[in-house]
Amino acid sequence: MSRADEVFEPALIGKKIPILTLDNKWHKLFTQKEYSSDIKRMENELNNLLKRQAKAKEDCKELKKLKKKMMDEIVVLADAIEKSPSKKLEKEMEGHKSTVNECNEKIDACEEELVELPRQINQLNNKLMIATMEVCYRKLQKNTAELEEINEWIGSIRRELKKKVVRKQEKEAMNNQLYAYMHDIFGADVIEIFDMKFQPEENQKKGEEAAKKSAEPEEKPKENDGNALKS
Repeated sequence: MSRADEVFEPALIGKKIPILTLDNKWHKLFTQKEYSSDIKRMENELNNLLKRQAKAKEDCKELKKLKKKMMDEIVVLADAIEKSPSKKLEKEMEGHKSTVNECNEKIDACEEELVELPRQINQLNNKLMIATMEVCYRKLQKNTAELEEINEWIGSIRRELKKKVVRKQEKEAMNNQLYAYMHDIFGADVIEIFDMKFQPEENQKKGEEAAKKSAEPEEKPKENDGNALKS
């Protein structure tokens, strides 16, 4: 028995755990890599026990049906022997009694198995549940560690982004202030000459915007309404 079994199995006594291999959601808990040989082995063993249990129930049902049939026929044979005894009827009666005895023995064996199998199924199901929990909690712990790393990275990026935004605003304010002072000191004509040399792209953008504006049709003055007052 593993350490996990020693710790958890006593705590699971009396707890109702659903049969895991019959639950489709249980199969979705694992990736192919996590589907270990131990889990696969326990799954197969548990399914075999469930098949044995189903077969034992069916066998027991059929045996009881056969026993009832034999008992009903024994009553009829008993009446027939009482009225007209014969070796043939007596032999048939012995055969029916032998079949009933065999049925009784097999029914007892089936019922014993049906008492033992649920205990084995429950025990193995609990072991499978413990193995499942170990896989799931390992995955949870790994995911949690990765989440913490991601959150730390996001926090760092946010802090850096705030610094960059402040720096951007400072640089924009400084540029605006420098440009304003230069305009005041040197005048717009001089600044335009230097803009063409040092900021050709910006100057080109301004030229394109001016050209676009000049290409737009001028709004025609609205004609006076005939009913309007003449000056």
